[in-house]
Amino acid sequence: MNLKHFFLALSFLTRIPVPNLGQLEPPDFARAALFYPVVGAVIGVILCIPLLLFPHAPPLLLAAILTIIWAMVTGGLHLDGLADSADAWLGGFGDPAKTHRILKDPLVGAAGVIALVGVLLLKFAALVAVLEHAAWWLILIAPIIGRILILLLFLTTPYVRAEGLASAVTAHLPRTAAIWIVAGGLLLGFAVSGSGLIAVLLGFWLLRRLMLQRLQGCTGDTAGATVEIGEMLWLVGCVIGSD
Repeated sequence: MNLKHFFLALSFLTRIPVPNLGQLEPPDFARAALFYPVVGAVIGVILCIPLLLFPHAPPLLLAAILTIIWAMVTGGLHLDGLADSADAWLGGFGDPAKTHRILKDPLVGAAGVIALVGVLLLKFAALVAVLEHAAWWLILIAPIIGRILILLLFLTTPYVRAEGLASAVTAHLPRTAAIWIVAGGLLLGFAVSGSGLIAVLLGFWLLRRLMLQRLQGCTGDTAGATVEIGEMLWLVGCVIGSD
């Protein structure tokens, strides 16, 4: 692993400009995956900047700003996966082949819109509650937890497509290093908020079970959906557990 792999992960998961990375091979994408939680930390730091710039802004306004920045810094990558997954689950009607076809369709249907609105609304409401309690560190950690879940998904769930960047990641992923990174990230989450981590792990278990039942594995879209739902569940779980 080297700085190139960090920049590769940053370019894959965000819209932050990176230097020219030169020639890339499939193992490079797998090694870059080990930096996904670091990219999550970068996103978390970016989300905390408005809190420093506007410390006296109303929580409602700050939560709206953070929700928009959160989507912009990733270019909507994971939100797109969430929308595609929701459309596929509703439109597939239990048919794996049809579910895969809808996942590859770039258009967003009603189920996708409902999923986007629902997850963003819950994330926004949880952000308001977090900001009211001045618990900024929960916001910092949320993107880290979301990207830990990508590694956890790839470690525990078959990847069902032969093409795409994610197939290179799962084929060449350094599993031992990834396991240690996941374990460290989950321990961090537990140390900060046990209720938040429990909500995340329960959501992950349910999502993974649905993937195995319908697709016999995961795809890049379902990984993106896992990130978005995991971040939302972390914030919601932290807020509920603090009362």
